[in-house]
Amino acid sequence: MTVERDSSVRAGAAAGASMTTAVLLVGALAAVYFISQFLRNSIGVIAPNLEAELGLGSESLGLLSSVFFFSFALAQIPIGILIDRFGPRAVMLGSLTLAALGSVVFSYAGGMGGLILARVLMGLGCSSFFMCPLTIFTRWFARDRFSTLVGIQLGLGSLGTLFATAPMAFSVGLVGWRDTFVIFAAIIVAIGFVAAAIIRDDPPGTPTPVVAPATLGSAIAGLRDVWVTPGVFRLLGMHFFSYSAFATIAGLWGGPYLTDVYGHDLQERGFYLLLMAAGQVIGVLFWGPMDRWFGGPKKPAIVAALLTVATLVGFAIAGRMPEWILGPAFAWFGFICAFTPLVTGHGRHLFPPELIGRGITFLNIGTMGGVFLLQLFTGLVVAWITGEAGVRPLAAYSGVFLCVAGALFVAVVFYLRAPDARMDSA
Repeated sequence: MTVERDSSVRAGAAAGASMTTAVLLVGALAAVYFISQFLRNSIGVIAPNLEAELGLGSESLGLLSSVFFFSFALAQIPIGILIDRFGPRAVMLGSLTLAALGSVVFSYAGGMGGLILARVLMGLGCSSFFMCPLTIFTRWFARDRFSTLVGIQLGLGSLGTLFATAPMAFSVGLVGWRDTFVIFAAIIVAIGFVAAAIIRDDPPGTPTPVVAPATLGSAIAGLRDVWVTPGVFRLLGMHFFSYSAFATIAGLWGGPYLTDVYGHDLQERGFYLLLMAAGQVIGVLFWGPMDRWFGGPKKPAIVAALLTVATLVGFAIAGRMPEWILGPAFAWFGFICAFTPLVTGHGRHLFPPELIGRGITFLNIGTMGGVFLLQLFTGLVVAWITGEAGVRPLAAYSGVFLCVAGALFVAVVFYLRAPDARMDSA
């Protein structure tokens, strides 16, 4: 996928656009990403409701949440081809239809089959909501602003994660989880109209890039150039387990943990997960610019990852924490593991201009594939520890925390020898 062009032309064109235009563009792209963040994390709060109403078990919850990320990952290479052929704006607007359809199907699902179909549609629909903005950022803004823009994108878009907590719990308590997803489908349509009015592929005064049509075969073959890039697989490990640490806790097991260990109801689950999501929003805005403070993204990413590992191990060792610690601990976890912009920015700097699109696409496949595998695996772990007990014990959640911590720690060890990224404005 071609996303890089001459930096002086791009920077000059973007500078020619008004500040209002740039702000509206970034805001509209974040609003689209809001949809993805909400849908991917929407299982956490309502998981106990789904268990009670539809009789789902731990394995089913793990599969139901993770299949979103599986379909998301599978779509990345075709999405890259479609972006090259039709442009990011058109691909995003088309994807919104699938996301809205998935929300409606989820609201009417009567069993596991319907829920899985809905989550697949959601994943396919949201699969362009990160890559398309990244493509537009590379066309509109200079290279040294990329990690900061990713941080802003993730920070504002992560309000979707926030809305998947207490606000969603309030809506579910008011109208039920089924009608909540119908309402969100309407919100998706509204965001689509706003996006269509504001988003443009290129800044004013720049020609649309001419891209040779790609095929699925040529796109897969082109990934070979990415695979031989020094350090790419070391960085891939961090993509596998950096974001998945947050998604596995906040988007899947956080809600059941609060119910099974602390006896919290829907509204209380929403409140504590809101604290975690708020920490995430603040965290991505904090960590995004850290590459410019440290001269590159690698050092702050390692620091944040090790603090995340230590926090998860602390959760496992602490057992049932006092209520007064639980809230700050959830907020701290959301904040400290929000270093995704650094890892994404490292990929942006790792590849030469002609490989940036394919490289980021490949790493994004790793990000979503990592969430799929980790959520699915932890579902199996929880089911194995729980056995025939019925109610999941504290040990099951300690197992989740240790699994996530262990996976991220191994990724950090491999990442230590990844080539650093030199910061410049080229």
